[in-house]
Parts: sequence; structure tokens; C-alpha cells
Amino acid sequence: MTQSFEAADASPVLTVEEVRHLAEDGSKPADTLMNVVALIATRFKTDVCSTYLLEPDRSNLVLAATLGLHPRCIGTLRMPLNEGLVGLVAEQVLPVAVDDVRKHSRFKYFKDSGEEEYHSFLGVPLIDRGILQGVLVVQTKDSRIFREDEIRLLVEAANRVAPVVSEARTLDRFIGPAQERLWSLARNIWWSWDHDCISLFRDLNPTRWRQLNQNPISLLGEIPLEEIERRATELVLHSRINYVYRRQQEYLHADRTWGANHAGVLRPRPVAYFSAEFGLHESLPIYSGGLGVLAGDHIKSASDLDIPLIGVGLFYGQGYFLQRLDKTGWQQEEYLQTDVNQLPMQPAIGQNGEPVVVEIKTRSGFIRAKVWQVKVGRCDLLLLDSNVMGNAPEDLELTSRLYGGDGRTRIRQELLLGVGGFRALKAMGISPGVLHLNEGHSGFAVFEAIRNRMQEEGVDFNTAVSTVPREVIFTTHTPVPAGHDRFSSDLIEEHLGDLRDELGISREELIGFGRENRSDHDEQFCMTVLGLKLSRRANAVSSLHGEVSRSMWKNLYPGKSEDAVPIGHITNGVHVPSWLAPQMCRLYDRHLGVGWHNQSGAARTWQDIENVDDGELWETHLSLKSQLLDFVRQRAWEQAKRRAEPDETLYRLSKVLSPDALTIGFARRFATYKRANLVLADMQRLASMVNDPKRPVQFLFAGKAHPHDEPGKAVLQQIARMMRDSDVGDRFVFVEDYDINVGRHLVQGVDVWLNNPRRPLEASGTSGQKVVLNGGLNLSVLDGWWAEAYDGLNGFAIGRGRTHSNLDVHDNRDGEDLYRVLRDELIPLYYHRDRDGLPRGWIKRMKRTIRTLGWRFNADRMVMDYTQKCYIPAAGGTSSEIKSPC
Repeated sequence: MTQSFEAADASPVLTVEEVRHLAEDGSKPADTLMNVVALIATRFKTDVCSTYLLEPDRSNLVLAATLGLHPRCIGTLRMPLNEGLVGLVAEQVLPVAVDDVRKHSRFKYFKDSGEEEYHSFLGVPLIDRGILQGVLVVQTKDSRIFREDEIRLLVEAANRVAPVVSEARTLDRFIGPAQERLWSLARNIWWSWDHDCISLFRDLNPTRWRQLNQNPISLLGEIPLEEIERRATELVLHSRINYVYRRQQEYLHADRTWGANHAGVLRPRPVAYFSAEFGLHESLPIYSGGLGVLAGDHIKSASDLDIPLIGVGLFYGQGYFLQRLDKTGWQQEEYLQTDVNQLPMQPAIGQNGEPVVVEIKTRSGFIRAKVWQVKVGRCDLLLLDSNVMGNAPEDLELTSRLYGGDGRTRIRQELLLGVGGFRALKAMGISPGVLHLNEGHSGFAVFEAIRNRMQEEGVDFNTAVSTVPREVIFTTHTPVPAGHDRFSSDLIEEHLGDLRDELGISREELIGFGRENRSDHDEQFCMTVLGLKLSRRANAVSSLHGEVSRSMWKNLYPGKSEDAVPIGHITNGVHVPSWLAPQMCRLYDRHLGVGWHNQSGAARTWQDIENVDDGELWETHLSLKSQLLDFVRQRAWEQAKRRAEPDETLYRLSKVLSPDALTIGFARRFATYKRANLVLADMQRLASMVNDPKRPVQFLFAGKAHPHDEPGKAVLQQIARMMRDSDVGDRFVFVEDYDINVGRHLVQGVDVWLNNPRRPLEASGTSGQKVVLNGGLNLSVLDGWWAEAYDGLNGFAIGRGRTHSNLDVHDNRDGEDLYRVLRDELIPLYYHRDRDGLPRGWIKRMKRTIRTLGWRFNADRMVMDYTQKCYIPAAGGTSSEIKSPC
């Protein structure tokens, strides 16, 4: 047997001074690692010592230095974390000692490494500042049982080597500069709204890029390093990589920004933006629909403007759900586990240098969560994940699904989001100056902020509750009663009882913050009521929604008239770079002037769209429309193929839709009040429109119904069955699994965006705003944002903004008006062409919609409004404010 490391030799295998000297002797970290493994092998009396480094994808290890294995394997021997004993060490982040590797279930022999003669194995993780960097391994030819003291000494040696390994991963990575920069780009979501960066990743492998849901980390992780270099050389990508990387660095480190000029007060105490979901990109599936996409656009624009803002949300391991329709058109839900190694996330590190883990005590036990950190341009997003050791079985799955489970699951998620999110910020040394609650889901954060204020300043509850709400902004998003979470008093006491004890208030006092009528003991605790009571600034998300919200919640403010209810509005907007098609972006680059991107929230920026040649704008739109139809045909074919549809059906779907037909899109959540089936009210008139040989119309639908919404599923099924209707089938396509990718294609390519909710139940809506940027026109009920946007010439309106107490009358009236507008206004205008084949009247409306709406319904304008009207005043950063006497 190989000689053991004697107990008498149990002084450190490697001292800090020796590591420093070895680093000084080596010209770079790679040389230092070679010196280190040689010294450890000698001191530990082993035949092999090797270091394996985590690659940037954090799902593979690469051999970085070795004494004993074949040197030619350095930089090329690569293994996933789920393979081999080295991978087991990294997976468990614990030492693994084996006296004979061939008897272990995880043993894997790597050809050409020369390890066939070695039997024993001892591997320990290399951890620097709480983050796994790689694995340190020793091996011997003969079987050897490693003792406890030997394992401890190797762990100590690994701790001393870890900083060198971390530097090697940062500076060398044992890969070339091109790969290093590609990984740097992939690790920041900024890439998702930069067209040059997107095209860079796509060109590496267009087929896999599409198949991998446009995820650059998955793409880079599966391409061998030498293949990346070969592709970069073949396609002459190096200069493009350097250009995009330089632009990213300039973006991240710019100091002459709107935020630097206007929001300096937020720099030391930033905005904490809480939201139950964030829709940043389809490859990070932690969103379900409009609320999440709005939150994603908000944080992106905050980054572009350089507003000091940190997002706080939850990491849903299975996301929302994968939607599949069966042959009857009925929605089926499938949940898939997301591989965190394929996402641009790192463990959040606290002030103590360790990964952040938050803990919340409830009457029934503790809930714990680790915290992930995502880079979103200049901003950070923190995501809490309950899948951690020490949690009860029900809590391990607590954050697995978005909007899943019962009321008990929901309140525990919201406790984690609010209280846990605030504690995560504090653990990282972040003291927010403003709390922005995006809907009521995160309302418990204010209780935690009050507790923290009491502790920090030594004040009682009444003092803290009079000061903390001055720093809270609450945004309500829905006029639909079911959209406001309510919990029983027993659930509230179970989950907030321990926090209530620390606040020093009674059960009835705490529950009273969530009741419209504090003395009504039968009333449930409402999260929206909590948000309104514990904030000094509250807003709806459109002008009309502000009116509706003041009416809904007027009972909270006795003695005030409805108009005096303190709920204002900041109308939603969309993040231009995320939703603007590259072709339209290039057109704007040519005509709107240098730097228009940085001024997209200003009206003057868009004025020159009127000078664009009609033919150029129309051809750009037709190009986008052609791309959309190709995408829809491919998805329809794939859907039918999966359902084992007949060959003739597959062939028909591969040819469905015409680039010459007026194309109307409808995509959103399939709630019944959104009335996706309003256009089906008169099938005879609908068939005459879609089958008109001279002026045909075709419809594209997409959207998900909530898994428990049976009426919504029935509406969806009604739409899906239109694809099988012999009279109109070729003019109707339903695209499954609506997500950001599907939405992006639709808003960029349709001629018309259809939106017909039952007024006034649409709080704002933002999908139609994305269409505006790409030259599409809106056909919408005068609800939400369209009620304040429509001027009679920049799109089309359904109805005159009136409602009816009888829902059947209301729906019939809107249905009739929808058909009238299509028949008398929209279709004739689209098909009226001049001698050049251009629809001049239509193009005039396209230009008007871009010019009048592009700046107003823009996330930059929205975030500037929040900053100037909410964040800065809440942080005490206004230069003047005079209060009028009552």
C-alpha cells in the first residue's frame, strides 16, 4: 500500500506564505497551480495531485493543473458535474474519499488521462468567499484509506489554494479571450436587449440557439472550447466579440447618465423593487404574463437610466407551466425542472463573505431560503429559493411553481418574498431607501421594515409605523376582485405571529392592517389593503385604472370624496430595446438621429419618423411579417407533429397563412373577461371576412389559461378548434406555450393587434404598446392604456368607452362594433393601394402611432415618472416642497 501521510507530519500541507511565494515565482495563476499541485503531491505522499476548475457555465469541470495525469489533458479533460467522482465532490460540495475507485458507483474512466493505474481517490472542494471554484484531488496507485486527519489537512490546503484558483478562473479560465468575453456577455442579461450581442450568439450555431430557447449559457456550455474558437475564426467573429464586449463595459461603467444627474440621492440607499415575478427573457422562466414582463421591463429601463434599483423576487424551479393542447384543443399543463446551472445566476454573498441564507420563524416552524443574484445590466435581481437543506418537505417545494398550490402555499411564498426578501437585502449590507411593492404579494416586507426600524432606532411600533410608510410606494395592477390575495386570520397568525410578537402588537391590530373594516372579524386579510395602508404613495397603472381603483378602495378613506382618494396613476410602458425588431431599430438608426436610444422617452425623439419614405417603412414591416408567418407555420407544424396528426394536416399547416392577407394578432392570458372569443360571435360574418378572395383576413392567437380556470380553458379550446373548422381553418392558427419569445414574434410582425377586454377590467395592458414600436396598429376597446392613447388617427377603437350593467348587452354591443370597425374602417384602409402598391393611408397611421405613442408608452418614461414623482420624494431628495394649509 502507498505510504500514508503520518500524524507526526500533521503540520499544514501548505502554508499561506508558501502559496504567496509560489504565486510570486509563477508568471501567471496557471503556473502557480502547477507549482501547488507538485508541492501537495510531495507533502501528501501521493502519486497524483490535480486541480479541476469550474467552467463559466458552472455545470462542467476542466482539468487545470496536474502532477501524475497526462499533461496533454490540461484544458481538454472536461466533465459534467453529474459524472465521475470529481463531479460528485463539486455536486455535494463535500470531501469524497474512496480507497478503490472501481468499486464506487460514480467511478468513470476518462480515456487518455492515464488514470487507469490509480486506485485511491480523495477530492475536496475549492471554495473562495463562499463560492465553489473547483476541486482539488489526490490519487494513489495502491488502495489507501484516507484518515480523518488527512482529509482535514487537505481541506485546509484547499482553502489556502482557493484564492489562486479563483484568480485563475477570472484571469485565465484556461480558455482564450474570445471565450472569456462571450461568457462575460452571457452572464449579464444585458445581452438580451442588445441586437448585436444576440446575433453574435445566434451565429455560433443558429439551429441550437433556437432549440435551446435562445439561452447563451446553454449554448456555450455544450460547445467544446476548441469548437468555439474554430467557429469564431471561420465566421470572423473576433472583432464582433470585442466590439460588443467593449460596448457592454462602456455601458456598465458610464457615469454621465440620467440617473447620475437626477437620482443621486438613491445611490447610498437604493430602491428595493419587490415583485412576485420578473419576465426578463424566455430562457429565465420565472414569469407567467403581464405583471412579470412589466417588472422585467421596469428593471431593464432602471438599468438603462442608471437608477439605483435592486429587484427582489422568487426563483421558481419549475416556472409557470409548459402548455400543450390535446387533439380536442383542451389545455394540458406540464411542469419541467429548470437547471440552475444553465441560468445566469450566482449565489448572493453576504457581508460575512458567505452565501446568503434567510430564515423566517413561524408558529409552525422555520422557512429557509438561499438567495440567487442575477445581473440585469447595471441593476441586480435577487431571487429567493426555498429548495435548501433544513426546510420541511412542504417548503422544499415552496418556490417550485409560480402561482401554484393553495392559500397556504401562497401566503408562505409571499412571506418569503416580503420578509425574506428584506432580510436578504440586509444580509448583503443593503439598506434600501425606498420600498416599491409591485402588487400586494410583497406587502409583508413593510412589517419587516418596521421591525428593522424599531430595532435600529430603539423606537416603538407606533413611531416606526408612522415613518416607514413614507418610504413605501405601492402599485396596484388589477381591478378584478379575484386578483387581490386574501387570507384567513388563522393563516395570518400562523405565519406572522412570531413577527407580530417582535412588533409588540396584538393579533387584532396586525390583522386590522389587512381589513377595510378593522372591526369586521369575518373579513379576510387582503394584501392590497395592507399595501394601501402602509404606503404613502400608491398608484394605478393607467388613468382609467386610477379612477377604477379610487372607486374600489374609497371605503379605506372615510370622509374623503372618491376624487380625493390618494391613489394616483403612472401608466405602464415597455422597454424599447427588448421589443423592437432589429430591422426597425436599423430604420430608426438611419432616421431618428444618433443617440435616439438614450432619448426614447422624449417626444421630440420620434418626430422625424414622418420623414421616412413610405416604401422603406412598408418593406421593413413586410419583412417582419414574413418572419412571423414562417415562425407560426413552424410552430403549428411541430404542434401537430407531436399530436401525431395525419400527414395531410402537417402539409396543410406547413403552407398555412398568406403574406398578402391582413394579419390580426391576439395574445394574452385567457381569462374570460379578456373575451378572446368575441370575434367568434357571428361565424357567418367572420367566414365572409376571412374567405374574401380580394381582401382576406387571418388571425393568430396565443395565450395560457390558469391551470384552475376551467371557463378560461373552455374559451381557449373554442379558439383552438377554429384551426379544424373547414370554413375558416386556414385563416386561424393558435400558437402553443405563449412566452416572451412567441410574444416577441407576434408584436413585431402583425398588421393589427386585437384587444377586447370587458371595460374597465383591463388595468393597463402593454402588449399593444410593443406593437406600436414595430409599426403595427391597435384595434382595441377603450380600456387601460388605449383609453388615453387613442386619438382617432393612430389606430382603431372598439366602442365609445361606454359600459352596460347587463353583461350580455355589453358584450353584444362590443361584438357588433368590432365587426363594424373591421368591415367599414380597418379592412378597406389596409387594402386601399396606390399605383406603387402601397397602402398610403395605412402607412400614415403607422407613422402617427409611432410618433405619438412611442415616447409616451415607453418604460424609460415610466421609470422616470416613478423616480421623479415617487422614489426621490420617498427618499427625501426633493429640493423644494410647500404644503398647502387644509
